[in-house]
Amino acid sequence: MSNKSTQLAAVIAEFQDQLLEGWLAGLESRLHRDKSKTIDLRGQAAQFLPLLAETLQQTTSTNIEDAGWVDVRQLLAEISQARVRQGFTPIETANFVFALKEPIFEYLRKALVDNPLQASEEIATASTLFDNLGLYTIDVYQKAREQIILRQQQELLELSTPVVQLWQNVLALPLIGTLDSSRTQVVMESLLQKIVETGALIAIIDITGVPTVDTLVAQHLLKTIAAARLMGADCIISGIRPQIAQTIVHLGVNLEDVVTKATLADAFVVALQRAGSSIQLTAGR
Repeated sequence: MSNKSTQLAAVIAEFQDQLLEGWLAGLESRLHRDKSKTIDLRGQAAQFLPLLAETLQQTTSTNIEDAGWVDVRQLLAEISQARVRQGFTPIETANFVFALKEPIFEYLRKALVDNPLQASEEIATASTLFDNLGLYTIDVYQKAREQIILRQQQELLELSTPVVQLWQNVLALPLIGTLDSSRTQVVMESLLQKIVETGALIAIIDITGVPTVDTLVAQHLLKTIAAARLMGADCIISGIRPQIAQTIVHLGVNLEDVVTKATLADAFVVALQRAGSSIQLTAGR
């Protein structure tokens, strides 16, 4: 869209106060769960209107991809990103722009009451402009939400793969849930970093909380064990339940050079022996 609106900027400049009130009324009616009280609608709208008028006056096009619209895009991007954090939906976010259409159209008709043809053309141009601006807010919203989701997933992965030091030279990595490629990478990085920090010789990987072990999970475990060995630490797998043992045998996964134990306690005893330590139990009095 390359045509320029000849009346839109003038209408916004002349009727800015009236447009602001009509716009705010429309915005508040479109927001659910009384979200209008959680944000500064008036401040955002009062900032957007004059910026929109200034942009329309200075640019020769209503194509929002043009360089002249960079300030408008930036403001809408900031508002859209804030809406994501505040729990708004994409439609509620886009309504920040869409709610302005009705009062704008009303004042365009009044300004061009003697020229219905031009009024129709101006309204069509304005409608397309606001549609594009609204779609832009949705696009920014979706990208911002995807970034938040990815960051939360990464944080959950890090929280779900704690590496703890059980004893001098002995680490434990309890795994809970499904072990996929992305999580394996986090597991491997966490374990290797802890090995470097502590100089541990033994790492116990406990899979008691892993619901199923298939070929892919087994391969992920072997990769982690191989990486740990390159760092000078040997690994023991604990939590091998009967059904998991049967599955591993059925899949033909080679774990012959890996020590496996049924429980974390059994693995800990082996780890202590390999680390040159022991625990002596004393009878209670």
